[in-house]
Amino acid sequence: MGAIRMDRRQLLGGIGAGLALTTLPGRALAALDGGPSWPTVASFIPRFVSEHFIPGALIALGRGEEAPAYFADGTVALDSETAVDADTLWRIYSMTKPITGIATMMLIEDGVIGLDQNIADFIPGFAEPRVLTDPDNSLDTRAASGPITIRHLLTHTAGLGYTIVTTGPLLAEYQRLGLEPGVIMHEAPEAVAHRPDSLEEFANRLATLPIIADPGTKWSYSVSIDLLGRIIEIASGVPFEDFLTQRLFVPLGMTDTFFQVPAEKENRMTASYTLREGDLVQVDPAESSVYALPPRYPYGGAGLVSSAHDYDRFLAMLLGEGALGDVRVMETETARLAMSDLLPPDIDKTAMYYESGFGAGGRVTIEPGAAGEGVGTFGWGGAAGTVAWVDRANNLRASGYVQNLPSEITPFRAGVLGSVYADLHGAP
Repeated sequence: MGAIRMDRRQLLGGIGAGLALTTLPGRALAALDGGPSWPTVASFIPRFVSEHFIPGALIALGRGEEAPAYFADGTVALDSETAVDADTLWRIYSMTKPITGIATMMLIEDGVIGLDQNIADFIPGFAEPRVLTDPDNSLDTRAASGPITIRHLLTHTAGLGYTIVTTGPLLAEYQRLGLEPGVIMHEAPEAVAHRPDSLEEFANRLATLPIIADPGTKWSYSVSIDLLGRIIEIASGVPFEDFLTQRLFVPLGMTDTFFQVPAEKENRMTASYTLREGDLVQVDPAESSVYALPPRYPYGGAGLVSSAHDYDRFLAMLLGEGALGDVRVMETETARLAMSDLLPPDIDKTAMYYESGFGAGGRVTIEPGAAGEGVGTFGWGGAAGTVAWVDRANNLRASGYVQNLPSEITPFRAGVLGSVYADLHGAP
């Protein structure tokens, strides 16, 4: 991982010059039930690429069951001439979470998992959870007030930790046990070997640690969705990654979504970047990406690579409440439940990124959004700036893609949201 030093003029010239806006194959949205022509979206993407250090960006939009439109500009890497398009491969990080959440809901529909079932039925190590009495200063514990349930895992209310948010002695324990579910860059072999080598081992190690609050009392971003990957494979009887392939990816035609990029598709991978003390740093290359290697285990909370085309098909299924065209992967009632507010009552939301509801691995709006999102909008974003949602009130699905770490280093998400709804609602 090396720093690329250049002044701002060189940087912006290199990624903006000569890269015209590309509207990729897909029906123009102006033709969809009298919908808008998305001029704000069309102008936003090339402007954003020219003004920021990222090499390329893309927005995918669709309404109802109509084919998506793609608005893209730039290339897959600063040192590449390969243009970003619908089949470009992006690290979607936490946009993996709604996929794992929906997979869980499919097994609830099958009757092999209960929404409010004790997870100790699947992983006995969680039979007697212990709660930290002073999370900031010690590992002293007391008995939890009740069990951890599937609902708690789906909604980040199980009291589990996350190395990106947890602090104090518990963070050191997560690090000691290698419970850092996700890869960002190539690591030293000893660091990789320190992690669990299977979902089973991940779950068993996690079960030895205390939780930060009684289950169902506090929203706190966590590894809970990764733990669901283990429960999915126990309940279904097949490996987690195979369940996703068989029940979601193959039926929906998502041929470019995986935990490891196949060798024959590596040429479509993007590079990821960050800024460190004013220097541009490549975090993970497009060629020889860490995602070309097999992960220690499939990270259900942050491990997938996908294309805009593929993720749009997942969103189209959600907008179709379980169906994409003639293919139905879950019943309408199950899809509606998955995209509803599943939070336990009287939950502490002080740590929540948005004051909202939460469904099966994604945020749910419970009142109209400031940008114009309808009530019931469901979705989530990823650590590299990606974002995706379905707005059933407005018959809309949308997703945006960049590769900058952390996501807050550029205002891409806000720009995607603002430009989409400015066009949708006819703002000047």
